[in-house]
Amino acid sequence: MEIRQLCLELAGTLRAEVLPQLGTRAARAHTGHAAGGDVTFAIDESAELRLEAFLAERAPGVSFYSEDRGLVSPGGEGEWVLIVDPIDGTRPAVAGLESCCVSVAAARLDGEPTMGDVEVGCIVEIKSGETFLASRGGGLEPAARLSANTALERMFWTYGLRGRPVAALMEVLAELVDLSSVGGASFDLGSATFDMTRIATGQLDAYIEPGPRIVDDVPGMREEFERVGGGAILNNSPYDLAAGVICLQEAGAVVTDAYGRSVADRRLLGSTHGFQISCLAASNAELHAAICTAVEDGMERLTARVA
Repeated sequence: MEIRQLCLELAGTLRAEVLPQLGTRAARAHTGHAAGGDVTFAIDESAELRLEAFLAERAPGVSFYSEDRGLVSPGGEGEWVLIVDPIDGTRPAVAGLESCCVSVAAARLDGEPTMGDVEVGCIVEIKSGETFLASRGGGLEPAARLSANTALERMFWTYGLRGRPVAALMEVLAELVDLSSVGGASFDLGSATFDMTRIATGQLDAYIEPGPRIVDDVPGMREEFERVGGGAILNNSPYDLAAGVICLQEAGAVVTDAYGRSVADRRLLGSTHGFQISCLAASNAELHAAICTAVEDGMERLTARVA
């Protein structure tokens, strides 16, 4: 099966598995921990089982990396690896909210693939069924409607709090939250892929997630993240971002890490801290540059506070 179609059909199959479970009490049961240390809910386990069954039947030679299973290569090292988050936004899903998606990306399994090797990204909103499909160099379907806003004061944007120490994260983001709190808005919607596709739809201007940089650059923050994460560092892993990054790049948005650097060389197949990726995504270059400056200021404030 052609890889683009495989990604699309897998995402649709996982949506069909999860959709009836949205908002149910049974979905909230804890069944273990994922490879990266996050809690595995019953709804996650159901989706992971469906993922394995689908690929075993339809594409037995294709490897995959998922949130809960890690790397699975049932037929040895084949040509392709799928990077799958069967439910990006598990907590919104178990609450029955809209901000949960299936995320599937595909890269050739040649050596150790990186974010720049991703050739296909597919994101399907679980509740609505809205689908975003991108191919490297082939654009995004449906066509993006990027915001032209360049003012931080009017910015509508998102960040993520799950597993992050709030005081530290908000010290970095405080200026942006304050600037946009009246003329714009800031949200924690619980799903990186939902956040990023909102930029493609024009509903939001930016997604800002500096967690891995905070851990790396500020003394004592590793311990703070581990405290909140129950011993694990719970920032965005490649499976959270792989499909969203290619979708936004093909849409014409700007996506970097929290230093303003390309993420193309970041490794795909892992979820521990060394693989985790910070993210600054914005609808246009001018807004992205302003966000980078504000994040630099925030990092200086946090470093000074903990010194």
